[in-house]
Amino acid sequence: MEIPGAAYVGNRSCFECHTNYVRNFTASPHSRIHLSEAGTMRGQSGCESCHGPGSKHIQAGGARQFIINPGRDAAACFNCHLSTHAEFSLPQHHPVMERKMNCVQCHDPHGADIMKPAGGFAMARLNQSCAQCHRDQSRPFVFEHEALREGCVVCHSPHGSVNAKMLVERDNNLCLKCHAMQQSSGVAPGQIYIGKVNHTANLKLGGCWSAGCHTAVHGSNFNPHQLY
Repeated sequence: MEIPGAAYVGNRSCFECHTNYVRNFTASPHSRIHLSEAGTMRGQSGCESCHGPGSKHIQAGGARQFIINPGRDAAACFNCHLSTHAEFSLPQHHPVMERKMNCVQCHDPHGADIMKPAGGFAMARLNQSCAQCHRDQSRPFVFEHEALREGCVVCHSPHGSVNAKMLVERDNNLCLKCHAMQQSSGVAPGQIYIGKVNHTANLKLGGCWSAGCHTAVHGSNFNPHQLY
């Protein structure tokens, strides 16, 4: 996208009004974006690589119609993040393409860590980003599913998936990545154990959660085996 009649002015021109953004922006990977076109530099500063040329925005006293706001339209992000754009076209996805969400709800384009909200450990920030909307799944539990300590993306593909609930796997293979099956000694062939429990019959019923065995997949306040 372009702003007709506008020229590039550089990051220093943004500093007067957007002090906090510009001060932190040098640590962001986005600050190193420089797009070339027809042998000339487009957006010689990182700010204008995403927001477009800022001269008319400044002349009009910060008028919003003279600047590109990626927070309202993800098209500016998709110019570079092509694989992410494709993931949002998968059957199960966060509603970014429908404009019910935008990238900056989860990501901080100006900060060093990209993920929002800031503060704490990296994985904690990741779960906090999800918790802003998915509060029921991310609340504290007496019997917590340990997978939450690894981060929501261990089980879910955050941009999009072909599987329901944006799961990275659609069947028991998802759970068995952590809960490995074992063939115990002294047990008849074909018997499948997970831990010390015989799951041979259970695995024929369907998914670990859909079969009604471990329905509280995020955690439970009543049962250590993730039951409501």
